[in-house]
Amino acid sequence: MGSNEGKELPAIVRVLDASASEASRTSAVCAKLSAACTDPILYTDSASCLQDLADKTTDILIIDLETIGGDDALEAYAVRCPRAVIIAVSAQGSVSRAVSAMRAGAHDFLTKPFSLDALSSKIMFQLEQRRPVQTVAALPVPHHAEPAPVDTIPARPVRTADTAGHQARLIGVSAKMRDIHDQIARMAPSQAPVFITGESGTGKELCANAVHTQSERRHNRFVTLNCAAIPRDLIESEIFGYVRGAFTGATDNRAGAAEQADGGTLFLDEIGEMDLLLQSKLLRFLQTGTFQRLGDTNTRKVDARIICATNRNPVAEISAGRFREDLYYRLHVLPIHLPPLRERRDDILPLAETFLDRYSNEERRSFKGFDADAEARIVSYSWPGNVRQLENTIRQMVVMNDGVAVTYDMLPLVIRDQTARPNAIIDLSRERSRSAPPSRPFGTIEPLWAQERRIIEDALDAFDGNIAMAAAALEISPSTIYRKRQSWSARAL
Repeated sequence: MGSNEGKELPAIVRVLDASASEASRTSAVCAKLSAACTDPILYTDSASCLQDLADKTTDILIIDLETIGGDDALEAYAVRCPRAVIIAVSAQGSVSRAVSAMRAGAHDFLTKPFSLDALSSKIMFQLEQRRPVQTVAALPVPHHAEPAPVDTIPARPVRTADTAGHQARLIGVSAKMRDIHDQIARMAPSQAPVFITGESGTGKELCANAVHTQSERRHNRFVTLNCAAIPRDLIESEIFGYVRGAFTGATDNRAGAAEQADGGTLFLDEIGEMDLLLQSKLLRFLQTGTFQRLGDTNTRKVDARIICATNRNPVAEISAGRFREDLYYRLHVLPIHLPPLRERRDDILPLAETFLDRYSNEERRSFKGFDADAEARIVSYSWPGNVRQLENTIRQMVVMNDGVAVTYDMLPLVIRDQTARPNAIIDLSRERSRSAPPSRPFGTIEPLWAQERRIIEDALDAFDGNIAMAAAALEISPSTIYRKRQSWSARAL
């Protein structure tokens, strides 16, 4: 299941060893750890341990390989606690066995008999190396009936917050998303227009909803109108409404989106798709707050805050003559740019885990997390479709598979195949420019382990110490990096 990693909670330690005395001795390591721990939970049989790993939280698992039948059986335990630190121990220690245990999911290996100091050192090393999973920052949105996917196009042109999904959240723990949250908090109390830009699938509608729900207008309506989803000859009537007889089929009076949003917020999504003639009418509405329903002679006035969004470059659209410059300056008062998912990789796992939990519950699956290889690939993939693509990918995997952990083989081929898209391959030189390594005297040969260390450390530097991303770029398992680093530490002793 999950872990308490990144939370202010004591670590939960489980020890599996067929020998009760050995299990008791091993559990004494908790007294030597600098991290706070609960009382260790001891097992002498595999079945009960497997059951608890699937159903309960585990942060540290110390497992005897002879008890479970060898290193080949370790994978079944690893997938049940994909975020826990796993230390394999065995009375039959060898280099090949240690490597096999690492490949099966262990983070480190010890040969019996071992000292508690050695075990404590290995556990603390792994805890310090693992990236903490921060609590997902979620902006408050009203509780409603149906879950809304990220940045969705509404089924009907006009939608209010009354039909928005209660699970829609602007999720982000990265530095860039923390900046976005700060901008939203500062902008929300204002009455000025907000102009949101960003690629498709980055969550522009969720951002707009977050501004609304943190404003004084949150008790009134949040009305969404997608300009790209409405035919040009109907969009004016959708925004401003119409009176009976205004056109063929207008059998009754109808309030438009602007009128529905009186006292609240009007969100114009994909405003770059709006016709130039209608842009001029929108400009007048923004300047005066007044409008006329289609076919009406009466002027109406409303108080609605305007938030708009586009996936286009507005400056380029102005240069091409497709967007009015005066309207742009009227709307572009409080700008927010949502970065693509590939530029905020720290958010990928929290998002993926949120979607996995949501759709596992919805589809009645038993997924609890991702194994190391799947996690590394998910983090390293470029996600050209951004959060929407990630959400749909996770949903597809949940529907088509079942298990305790999502494995690498469950990922869609387009995600697994690094040659499928040129931009899916991470180029270290693009991630961070690096100076050439210092030249060495002619004739000197660096030992293989030293070359490996240099390559791995360069990759870790390029990804700011993120082991999962570095492993994916090097096309090796994250456990290989953990094992190599441990061997380097041993050489230094």
